[in-house]
Amino acid sequence: MAAGEGGTAFLLAQLGSHAARRFTERVAALDLTLPQAGLLRAIASEPGLSQQALAVQLGTPATRLVSLIDDLEQRGFVQRQRNQRDRRLHAVHLTDAGRRLLRTLGQAATSHGIAITAALDDDERRQLHALLARMAAHQQLTDRVHPGFRGLAPGG
Repeated sequence: MAAGEGGTAFLLAQLGSHAARRFTERVAALDLTLPQAGLLRAIASEPGLSQQALAVQLGTPATRLVSLIDDLEQRGFVQRQRNQRDRRLHAVHLTDAGRRLLRTLGQAATSHGIAITAALDDDERRQLHALLARMAAHQQLTDRVHPGFRGLAPGG
């Protein structure tokens, strides 16, 4: 074991916890929760997916996802439309207000990333990103889906 390897996982956990807490604060300032923010991103990345397909993609219980969509729909950020190929399914889309909110969320995420990596220069940021992406892929983590979705309780 090379010097410092024993503490690398701890540092990742420590920084991850800190980064998640700070990002939660940024998202809360937009009157969103992290699951709502993640759902908005998922809907934007594949408009028109069914609620069931979104639940599978995010690895969250379908009943929990429906509750999240209900809230975002009531607030005017998403809309359900009957799926033209299967009328039993609802295709989920962002509204104009949802797209504006997602842009604001993206700006908050960019600011957050800059703040968290402020001790690094641009080359070091790129290198860190590449290394972390490689580690995530090796651990078979789903790209751009936070593993916290898998822990969401139905209806909670």
